[in-house]
Amino acid sequence: MKNFTLLFFALISCFGLNASSVVSEPTDKTVAGTKVTGEKELVLDNAAVTDAMREFKSLRRTDRKARIAQAKAVLKEFKAQKKAAREAAAPEPSTNTVLLVILAILLPPLAVALHEGGINGKFWLSLLLTLLFWIPGVIYALIVVLS
Repeated sequence: MKNFTLLFFALISCFGLNASSVVSEPTDKTVAGTKVTGEKELVLDNAAVTDAMREFKSLRRTDRKARIAQAKAVLKEFKAQKKAAREAAAPEPSTNTVLLVILAILLPPLAVALHEGGINGKFWLSLLLTLLFWIPGVIYALIVVLS
């Protein structure tokens, strides 16, 4: 869905739709019982989209391919910028995380309890997995600690 949205915005920019026809408005939603504030929802002017699609369909085949190639190039550039920003913002693992990973390998339930700040459902699941078979407990603890 995310890739489709990015491709959609790239195509819109290539087809010359202006800002008044494509608006991204903040909304308040409830997702899985959690209220999400500030998510952006796409609102389109149907006439502008219809005109852009009509214009696209009226193009020759080579022009269509050129527009699609241009949209893909814009999308590729956007993804590269987003990846670079994500890598620049990624913090290095702290000493605490390294210690929790080591503890997750040795004593998975303890690592989960320390990471979660107390005994909860994740702790009990980690304990059960560790008592049944040690490896699933380690894998689950690493997932919890590293997420």
